Amino acid sequence: MGETDRLFDMGARGSSSPDRVGVELRLLIGQLFRRLRNDLRITGVSVPELSVLGRLDREGPVTAVELAAAEQVTPQAMALTVAALHNRGLISKTKDNRDKRRLLLEATPTGRAAMSALRADTADRVVAALAADFTPDEVARIADALPLLARLRDRL
Repeated sequence: MGETDRLFDMGARGSSSPDRVGVELRLLIGQLFRRLRNDLRITGVSVPELSVLGRLDREGPVTAVELAAAEQVTPQAMALTVAALHNRGLISKTKDNRDKRRLLLEATPTGRAAMSALRADTADRVVAALAADFTPDEVARIADALPLLARLRDRL
């Protein structure tokens, strides 16, 4: 039995206990993550770098300490990620106008363009898969689940 069949079999049996759904969801998210991470290898951007660059692109300038807290990593690990992104010109460091002791990190135009391209490529792949392999009813069911998945994300 393949992975997809096993997931569908779980639904057919009506086994929707939080324990069972939690295990299956964790497995599925891990598999999706690995597939997307493999695509990143081609770009030369690591998963931590992508996460930091994406956060800076979405949220604007922050300090390395704030980034480390948001990404739930040590300041030392964040320093390595920031250095790699800065060395490639994807982020900039500027002094905070309100507190000259603080350095603010921000996505550069090159970094924003890289994030935009990565997001577009990923979105294109997802859209293509949905259009080619799912019925309109299945797409609607996935859409219906998105708010629930967002709520789960917010609880974790």
